[in-house]
Amino acid sequence: MSGDRRERGLLEALAANRGAAAVGAVVLVLAAVLVVGSLRRPELPTYPPSAPGTRPAAGRLVGPTTYTVDARQSDRWQLFSFAEGGVVDEEDGSDWDLGFRRFQVIANGGDGFAGDGGALRLGAVSLDSITELPLRGYEGTRVERGDSIVAPLEDWYTYSFLTHLLRPTGEAYAVRTADGRFAALRFLGYYCPGAQPGCVTFEYVYQGAGGPALRPGADGSDHDG
Repeated sequence: MSGDRRERGLLEALAANRGAAAVGAVVLVLAAVLVVGSLRRPELPTYPPSAPGTRPAAGRLVGPTTYTVDARQSDRWQLFSFAEGGVVDEEDGSDWDLGFRRFQVIANGGDGFAGDGGALRLGAVSLDSITELPLRGYEGTRVERGDSIVAPLEDWYTYSFLTHLLRPTGEAYAVRTADGRFAALRFLGYYCPGAQPGCVTFEYVYQGAGGPALRPGADGSDHDG
């Protein structure tokens, strides 16, 4: 009988070892899958910087239209004007609305800024569905921990620590421009051709006539894309 017990004990020990080995193998396989998955970088859309120059709105409703800011320089803000339809050189005053530097975005509004700009999160809606923007609730730029931020625009993207890629959330934002006009925008991408970071791409609608309405004809003119 004692021999039978020893034999059963040996068989049970062998079975337990095999079970532990099987669990360990599964863990190793899962770890390998995670590592391989992290090495496979997903394909993200890329956009070349928009051509230099501006397309003035001339007091009209503009968009939806797409623009790509070349924000690859980490030591210089690229300043975008909705009224001019492009990047401008003006650093002081109220001739620009949003500033871009890599993934950072600021508005020409808040303490220390000449403009009255700000931003407001609208959520996961398409620009085509937005007919009128809020008049209040916009937040300007503030300095926090040494960085200039606009709270609603601070999280316009998500970042993966596995792939080290930045991806827009797809949410829409309302923007009050430096001179108190209104625009809606949605970020589309962050990468230049060749997967180089810093080409901030967004689509927008801008009401150059003033007022929060983004409907065609609300300014007394035709819609201009």
